[in-house]
Amino acid sequence: MTAPFRFPRFFVTTPAPCPYLPGRQERKVFTELSGPHAAELNDALGRIGFRRSQGVAYRPSCAGCAACVSVRVVTDEFVPNATQRKLLRRNEDLEVSACRPWATDEQFQLLRRYLGARHPGGGMAGMDEEDYADMVEHSPVNSHVIEYRTPSVGGVRGQLVGACLTDRQADGLSMIYSFFDADGDDPATARPGLGNYIIMDHILRARDSGLPYVYLGYWVKGSARMAYKTRYRPIEMLGPNGWRALTDEELAPPSLPDTMAVA
Repeated sequence: MTAPFRFPRFFVTTPAPCPYLPGRQERKVFTELSGPHAAELNDALGRIGFRRSQGVAYRPSCAGCAACVSVRVVTDEFVPNATQRKLLRRNEDLEVSACRPWATDEQFQLLRRYLGARHPGGGMAGMDEEDYADMVEHSPVNSHVIEYRTPSVGGVRGQLVGACLTDRQADGLSMIYSFFDADGDDPATARPGLGNYIIMDHILRARDSGLPYVYLGYWVKGSARMAYKTRYRPIEMLGPNGWRALTDEELAPPSLPDTMAVA
C-alpha cells in the first residue's frame, strides 16, 4: 500500500533571542508544507503542536526549555463569563465575513496601525505590503481572512476594525494572526476588547461548524503577552502524554519570589 505522502524532512533553526522570556534563546524545528497533501500534513502536525507560517509548519525546540506549550479551546464546553457576554453584546452589530486569502491595502493599513500601537518594537514592525501579501496569500491549506467591519450605511461598507488570518483544519480553526483597531482612530467609535471578541467569535464560529477546537498557538506561563489566552475556558494544553485540560492551579500567575527575610 502506498503512503498518502512522503514522511516530511525536518530542519532546525539557529538559536536566537527568545521574544517571550528575557535572557533565553529560542530554536524552532520546521518542515515545508507543499504538494497535494499539504493540508493533511498540516492537520496532523497541528495536533502535535505545530503552527503554520506561510508554507512552513514549525514548533519550538529549545534546548533546556519547554515553556512554550500549545493550547486550544474546547468549543462545545466554552461558556462565556459575564464580562465576555457583555463584550459579545457590545460588538453584535459588527459585520463579519470570511474572505478568500487575498491581501488588501485596507487590511495592511489596519495591520500597520495595530503594530504601531501594540508591538512597535516587535519582529513584524518592519513589514511592508509585499511581506503582508506573502503572509496572507502563500497558504497551501484552507485559509480565510475573517474581516470585522462597522455596520454598512447607505450601501457603503463599514470601516474595517479587525481581521484574522485563519486556517480551517479537520478538527478546528487555527488562528494564525489577528490584528485590530487597538486604540480606535475615533474615540467615539473605539471598541475596547476587540481582540478578545475576535477570539470568542472564532470559538462560536467553530462550534456552529461542528469543529471541536480553536487553536490559539503557544502559551508561556508568566508571559504577560500570553496571559489573554487563559481567559477562555476550558482550555487544553499539549503535554508529553497528549492533550489535557489546564487546571486552575496551572493557570494561576507564578508566585513572586520572596525578597525580604522575616525578622
